[in-house]
Amino acid sequence: MSGLFSLDETIALLVLAIGLAMVLGNAFALVKGSRGEGPVGQEGSLHVGRAWFLLVAGAVITVWAVASLIG
Repeated sequence: MSGLFSLDETIALLVLAIGLAMVLGNAFALVKGSRGEGPVGQEGSLHVGRAWFLLVAGAVITVWAVASLIG
């Protein structure tokens, strides 16, 4: 589908944004957690395994979205 609002391209861009948000958000959490800083106004500790899992999942989603946009 081509045109101003291509649905295929729009969906790929939305998936790319979600993947990048997952990568950047979890990377930021891991960096802050390694410094010993916790989230502001929240109690509890960082779940490192979950953060790494979500970071890797976000990276896979990002690569998939970029491949969809290129190909």
